[in-house]
Amino acid sequence: MAVKYIPFFPEPIEGQALLNNFNRTLRYRGAEDLSGRLRRGMPYYEVETTEKVGESDTDNMIIRGECLSACAYLKEQGVKVDLVYIDPPFASGADYAKKVYVRRNPKVAEAISQAETELDIEELKAFEETMYGDVWDKEKYLNWMYENLVAIKSVMSEDACIYVHLDYNIVHYVKILMDEIFGGYDFGEITWICGLMGAGERFPKSHETILYYYKKDSVFNPQPRLGYSDRIVNALQKDEDGWYYTRGRESSGGMNCLKTYICHDASKTKEQAVKWATENRPQPCWDTWIGKPEIAKAYGDFGTGTYAYTPNENVNYATQKPEALLERIIKSSSNEGMLVADFFGGSGVTAAVANRLGRRFIHNDIGINSIQTARDRLVSAGASFQVKEVKDGVQLYRNPQQTMENICRLIPGLKNDDSVDEFWEGYISDSKLGKVPVYVPNLMDSSSKLLDEVMMNRILHEAIPELPSDIKKVIVYYVDITSEEEIYKFINDDKSVPKDFVELRDLKVVLDDVVAEDYAEYKVERATEEMMGQTIEKEGYDIEITKFISDRVMHKIYDFNAKNMGASKKKKFNPITISEEGLETIEYLSVDCTAEEGEWHSDSEIKIDKLGYVILNGQKTQDFWNAKIYAPKQPLRLKIRNICGDETIMKIVEGTK
Repeated sequence: MAVKYIPFFPEPIEGQALLNNFNRTLRYRGAEDLSGRLRRGMPYYEVETTEKVGESDTDNMIIRGECLSACAYLKEQGVKVDLVYIDPPFASGADYAKKVYVRRNPKVAEAISQAETELDIEELKAFEETMYGDVWDKEKYLNWMYENLVAIKSVMSEDACIYVHLDYNIVHYVKILMDEIFGGYDFGEITWICGLMGAGERFPKSHETILYYYKKDSVFNPQPRLGYSDRIVNALQKDEDGWYYTRGRESSGGMNCLKTYICHDASKTKEQAVKWATENRPQPCWDTWIGKPEIAKAYGDFGTGTYAYTPNENVNYATQKPEALLERIIKSSSNEGMLVADFFGGSGVTAAVANRLGRRFIHNDIGINSIQTARDRLVSAGASFQVKEVKDGVQLYRNPQQTMENICRLIPGLKNDDSVDEFWEGYISDSKLGKVPVYVPNLMDSSSKLLDEVMMNRILHEAIPELPSDIKKVIVYYVDITSEEEIYKFINDDKSVPKDFVELRDLKVVLDDVVAEDYAEYKVERATEEMMGQTIEKEGYDIEITKFISDRVMHKIYDFNAKNMGASKKKKFNPITISEEGLETIEYLSVDCTAEEGEWHSDSEIKIDKLGYVILNGQKTQDFWNAKIYAPKQPLRLKIRNICGDETIMKIVEGTK
């Protein structure tokens, strides 16, 4: 459970004051539960530093955990953020999946030698794995967003600004939320033209919206507008009064024209320039006043073109945003050395660009795929940072989405049934009691994760009364709980249900029992190299992986094959097969020669890309993996990541294992 709760702001939040306008305007449901959580504060859990990369004294961070818990940790540490960009779920109703590629088997020499000529990307064996689901009830989503935005505001510096990236599904609702939370801030709306999406729709989506809230003293560095500065600002002409303008089009007679006037250097204020442009425009012309040249270069919607990510940026992440987009935002709203944070970090683009531009960064996400993608991306960029994990019990199976998808399989006897309300995950059949409804907290929704008196009161007085009258017992699973003794006492004191009607169970016990560690066999030998036809022993060690078994990956492949075998009647389906050695299911290896336990130190690492090429210590090569990893000193620990993202750490035993 949480170590303690940290107030969002120094003074306790009173009642529904924060929610009053929103509640009244939209007849918003869930305000009471949200007000209770805001009064309680942000849950603060233990945070473990799992790895340090580069300089050990850096305060750059990758944090795995929910936004709320990450903000609690930052506030407890006294960290203040200067610029926030977030690209949260859009409440779009979509599931986002990662394409998982089976690597080439390094033990089959012939396949390696012929791979480049015989196989192209479309022929690679691959299957999909859902990373997270963007499927939300609107009220729950707004509850969740409100709480997260209040948490983020609590760690923003006095003059910080925030950019929130959304689309048409929910942006208008979130705008109302942010008007309340960021009252006193100025507001700007940015339209990112991202290209046509949704072919076949009446009006296909072609843009997304970025809500921008800032203070008067927030940093703002004007940036050239793409496709505008070269065409207009660099082609300015001066009129007789010293004002800059650009001539657009002229009639055939040369009399009528369109001029765009730009304010003269800094000699006039904006008010003076507007007055001048209104009263003194030369005729016959249609003139448009833009402002000072430096402002003219900065404002306007974000166009497309270079705002599409380049092939070199592609990290195989479903919701990846282009570096050019983040570069514009970070340059505009921060200076070198400032701290930039992304609490829904995704592919790690915010951290990567911030690092490249000399800013400090925080990348936070709940998904393991996001953490690994950002970590590998930053290693390749030569960044220094710490990887931290919030010990809140959510990262139990692999990722929350995967856990929720498999919950029926993980809880013995659990069945889905429409006869029980959607509040319940399903029911378990009992020979004496009949159907026993089962409640499971939504691991993707922090508001339901903690079982406290507020949640138990809702179960007793909202969920249980909706059940059929013949129900004799319910089971309530929890990940985090204030105290079992306290909750049982609350139930008994409430007297709304018979004694022993509610049974509490710890979900962590179920998940811990089903997680099987990946297994590897390896050989450790002194490193050698070929020199003048002879094998020479050199400094360091070679670790050769001889066998790798991942039960989780094999389950995924089995499910994929079974699904496609049944659906593929017209087109021949070639099932994915894995060799006896199983090395095709390895994506990444790292060796720690520094410590036998605690924080990980990657003294040597290899990542195998989807084509089988080696990325050695963050640098791309044209070599295929040979089933080995080199350790510059005596290896103490080995970390192996399978192609689905699960990582296993094992102590090295010199020789053969």
